[in-house]
Amino acid sequence: MNPKFLNLSRRDFLTKSALGAGLAIGAPSILRAKTGGTSSNDIRVGFIGCGKQHEVLFNAMANIPGIRYVAACDIMKARVGRTFSAIKSRFDYNINRYLDAEEMLTKEAKNLDAVFVATPDFWHSPHTVMALEAGCNVFCEKMMSNTIEGARAMVEAMDRTGKLCQIGHQRRSNPRYQFTLNELINKHKICGQLINVNGQWNRALSSSQDIVSKPSILPEADVLRQYGFNTGADHTLSLEELRHRFLNWRFYTALSGGPISDLGAHQIDIFNWFLGSQPKSVTASGGRSYFKDREHFDNVMCIFDYDTPQGNARAFYQVLTTTSAGGGYYESFMGTDGTIEISEREAYTNIYKESGASNNATWDELVRRGLLKKEAVGVAAGGSDAIASYESAPPDVYALPGGLNKPPHQPHIENFFAAIRGEAELTCDARHALESEAPIYWVNPAANSRQVITFTDEHLHT
Repeated sequence: MNPKFLNLSRRDFLTKSALGAGLAIGAPSILRAKTGGTSSNDIRVGFIGCGKQHEVLFNAMANIPGIRYVAACDIMKARVGRTFSAIKSRFDYNINRYLDAEEMLTKEAKNLDAVFVATPDFWHSPHTVMALEAGCNVFCEKMMSNTIEGARAMVEAMDRTGKLCQIGHQRRSNPRYQFTLNELINKHKICGQLINVNGQWNRALSSSQDIVSKPSILPEADVLRQYGFNTGADHTLSLEELRHRFLNWRFYTALSGGPISDLGAHQIDIFNWFLGSQPKSVTASGGRSYFKDREHFDNVMCIFDYDTPQGNARAFYQVLTTTSAGGGYYESFMGTDGTIEISEREAYTNIYKESGASNNATWDELVRRGLLKKEAVGVAAGGSDAIASYESAPPDVYALPGGLNKPPHQPHIENFFAAIRGEAELTCDARHALESEAPIYWVNPAANSRQVITFTDEHLHT
C-alpha cells in the first residue's frame, strides 16, 4: 500500500484505488453466494493483521461453528505463517497468504463475507474502508483510528456501502455488562441516582516495556516506509528505528493515541454507554513520569463532566503503565443507593448497597430471584484510630450470579456473525462506537494544553 493513501480524502482514495470501481458492488444479501464446496451457511473470513490482537480474536472465534477461513494478510511474513499453521493444524485446510491488504482484497473479495482488521491504529481506517468498499462486512479492533477524521471516514463508508462494521468494544456484547446495565441500573435502579463514575487500567511496569523481536523475521526498511511507519518522524529513520516503530507503534503520536486510547478506550466507552450520553467537557493531566523517551504520556488522568437524564455526573479515569497496584482494571458506577464495580474479570466485580438505601425491598427481591447474591454484611473498619462520627455505615456486599464461560471477545464476535446472518443487530457498529470514542480523542490535547475542553458538535459528531 502506497503511504500517500494515508493522507488522501476518502473520495480521492476510492478514485485512486483499484478497489473503487468494480469491487464495491456486492450481492444484495449480506451473505454472498458460495463457491468451492463451502457450506451455504458458512461465513467466509479473512484477516488483515496477524499480530497479538489477531491471535486473541482468532482464539475467541475458533470454537464458533459455521466459519470458513479463506485468507490472511500481514506485512510480516512470519505472522502470516503462524496464522496459516494455526488454521491448518486446527481445521486441516489451507488458507491463502498475502503481504499486502489491497492485493488480498482485490483477489479474494468475491470469496469473503467478513474481514477482521487488527492492524496498528493508524491503519484501521484505511483497511476498514478498503474492505467495506470491496463488499465485505468488517470487524475492526478499537480504537477506530488514531484520528477522529479517520473514524468518521469509517462511519461514512459503512453508511454508503450498506455493509456491517462492528468495532471491537467487546464489553458491549458481554452478558455481565448487558445484565448490569439493562436489569440492575436501568430497570431496577439499584444504584439510585448515578453521581460519580470511576475507572482505571493500572498496568505493571514489567508489562509496559518495549516489544522486541528477532531482526531476521522483521520487515525491511523499504517495506516499513511503504506502510507508513516513518510517519511523523523529523529525520530519516534507520532500519533499527523503523523496526522499533513497527513493534512499538503505540508509543508514537503519529501512529496511535497512546495509553488513554489503547487501554482507556474500553472503559471510557462503558462510561458513555452506561450513562446514556456523551460528556460535556474534559480536563486531563498526563506525564512522561518514567518512560522519558516515549512520545505519549505513560500516565494519564482525566475527568469528564456529564449532563445525564438524572442530573449532572462526573467520571474520573486513570491509565497507568508503571504499576498494577490498586485493583487492576475495572469501572465503578457510584449512586445514592449503591455502587457497582464491574470488570471483564469476575474477581474485580462487586456490588455494594448503601446502608441507608431507599430501595431495600428491591435488593431483597433480586436476591430472592437469584439475580444477585448477598456476599457479606457491611463491617466497619474499626480500630483505635477510627473517628466514628466521620464514617458512614459500611455497605453490604453483593455479587452477580455466575460468570462468563467464554473468552471475553467471543460474544462480540458471535454478535457480528449473527448480524451477518440477519439474526441480530450489531451491539457496537461504527456510528455508535464513534459517538462513544469521540471524547477520547480530546484527552491528550486537554492534558497537553492544561485547559478544560468544552465539547461542541464539531468535537463529537460523526
